[in-house]
Amino acid sequence: MIEEIKEGYVKVEREHGIATIEFYHPQRNSLPGQILDALAKDIHSEGLNPDTKVIVLRSAGEKVFCSGASFDELASITDEAQGAKFFNGFAQVINAMRTAPQLIVARVQGKCVGGGVGIAAAADYAIAAEGADIKLSELAVGIGPFVVGPAVERKIGVSAFSQLAIDASMWRPADWARRKGLFAELHADAAGMDDSITRLTTTLSQSSPEAMREMKKIFWAGTEHWDALLRERAKISGRLILSDYSKKAIARFKEKQS
Repeated sequence: MIEEIKEGYVKVEREHGIATIEFYHPQRNSLPGQILDALAKDIHSEGLNPDTKVIVLRSAGEKVFCSGASFDELASITDEAQGAKFFNGFAQVINAMRTAPQLIVARVQGKCVGGGVGIAAAADYAIAAEGADIKLSELAVGIGPFVVGPAVERKIGVSAFSQLAIDASMWRPADWARRKGLFAELHADAAGMDDSITRLTTTLSQSSPEAMREMKKIFWAGTEHWDALLRERAKISGRLILSDYSKKAIARFKEKQS
């Protein structure tokens, strides 16, 4: 199944109990609202599918896993309600990943920025390749990693999360992310990464679904309040993105991209 989106897509492929959800956007796999909505819907749907034993979340292309929020969409936000709705799209994806009973394996083939770091953190097991450097760039545009913060902090701890959030312009190398626990594995190239993903997901697809469901409940214990928490965090970003500082910063970023 492929859901075509303006200048992008989200598609789901299923084989031998493994559901692979892939997203793509030509602007470095950025995430406009439509892609966020489709991702959340497809993750939720696979969570309800009794034939799906494990989920792989990946993006298309080679050098960028996800560049975070769409700057075009950020620039078009005109009021707090619209802003909260957009940032709630990230909340919906993270919460869909959190509540899906299946284990989710993320394939991180390239750089992660902002919301992309949040998606990698919300996966139960992230396998990356060299070059998958990370950055939480939100402060640079006048907001903060409010929505993805709980997922990132849960995975790598308060200290490492605060380092990323405070120095919003500094890339941390993929090995830093591995050492902090964001990535479970880091491979020298994409071939090694994909071999490991195939090995792990094949094993998981043949493992006890009930045991994996119970494991996932334990892994995510204490996050039951995230539905409300992430909605409230989305409101903070939705308010801050309207500031003059944010509008000017976004305009500068868009100029660099053009």
